Amino acid sequence: MRHSLRLRLVTLFLLLALAMSASFLFGMQRAISMGWRDAVRPLAADYVDRLVAEIGSPPSVARAQALIARLPVSVSISGPSINWKSEPQAGRERYRDRDGDGHEREFLRRTTADGHVVELGLSVAAWQDKPRRVGWMTLSVLLVLTMLAWIYVHRLLRPLRDIGAGARRFGTGDFAEPIPVRRRDELGQLAEDVNAMAQDIHGMLEAKRGLLLAISHELRSPLTRARLHTELLPETADLAPTRAALLRDLAVMRDLVTDLLESERLAVRHAALQLEPTDLAALAREVLDGLGGEGGAAPQLHAAPHLPQLPLDRARMRLLLRNLLGNAQRHSGGAQQPPELQLLPEGGGIRLRVRDYGPGVDEAVLPHLAEPFYRPDAARERSSGGVGLGLYLCRLVAHAHGATWQVANAHPGLVVQVDLAAPGQT
Repeated sequence: MRHSLRLRLVTLFLLLALAMSASFLFGMQRAISMGWRDAVRPLAADYVDRLVAEIGSPPSVARAQALIARLPVSVSISGPSINWKSEPQAGRERYRDRDGDGHEREFLRRTTADGHVVELGLSVAAWQDKPRRVGWMTLSVLLVLTMLAWIYVHRLLRPLRDIGAGARRFGTGDFAEPIPVRRRDELGQLAEDVNAMAQDIHGMLEAKRGLLLAISHELRSPLTRARLHTELLPETADLAPTRAALLRDLAVMRDLVTDLLESERLAVRHAALQLEPTDLAALAREVLDGLGGEGGAAPQLHAAPHLPQLPLDRARMRLLLRNLLGNAQRHSGGAQQPPELQLLPEGGGIRLRVRDYGPGVDEAVLPHLAEPFYRPDAARERSSGGVGLGLYLCRLVAHAHGATWQVANAHPGLVVQVDLAAPGQT
């Protein structure tokens, strides 16, 4: 009930209805009984006297039976010569009232002149099943009303479900379908406001993406020309260090532009992938063979035998492996063990785990490691040439393949896990 607004509202309405009904019935009963009791009491007492007189003194069982056949009453006679009950199976129940002084006195009991006690009561033998039927009918009506209230509240809160579904779509970057506006009340106005906010966010994201793409495209040509001019510099002793530094910086800028373009391509929903059956273990060996020195020991590959071939984009998976392994190698300086790449079967797919044995990171920064341009140690990343796009690109590649992405501290070191599902399981 804590997690269902509909159930809480229906329960509130039901309890409110029961409380109002009980208060009304109690109040009306008190109001009517206080006014009618004094008026009805003498009439009822006179009627009881007439019925007892009709039974006679000494009481006649035959006249009592005739009275029972004519009226829905029960008769009990007890005395020196006659002891008889019209309903012997029923318990002895006395009907009592209170007089003005508050003293209890018997109201439907009379003593005849010969010493017999005649007590009258209502006979429920003829209609004892009626209260049960009324109770079942009342329960049925209550259940029907509760069901109608649930249906009404369910329809009333339908815009909230639409707003929740729309917010989840907007969170994944799908702004094509706005939230439907079904009513013109407060919830309809809320849906319109969320749609307007989503359009503003979409516009800002598109403007940012367009700016990044434009800058990246425009930088490629001057970077290519600068690299060409640098390579044409004479390889003299005095210019060699400058030439090497320029080429290294130009290579960093080229990689940054390439990563920016690739991140924007992968960030689009339904990014186009060139899928083909891929031996991931063989692809990992190719990446390890071409991995340059990153200041740490070379990563070790542990691949399980007979891994399934999955439909993968070889270029994007090569980018993922190169970035993960290069990141692990950079942060394994001084570690006792080299980084590890594990390829394990997992539910028909492949689990890819890259772990280093370096210092790891603070737990507070783990959720931010795969964000674009995020660097937990800006000085260290800047010195190594990183700009904070490596893990971001890896996460985009994993999600583009329908894989899950996890980053955690391994104590020591950091572990990144990517679960690639088999076809039909994504």
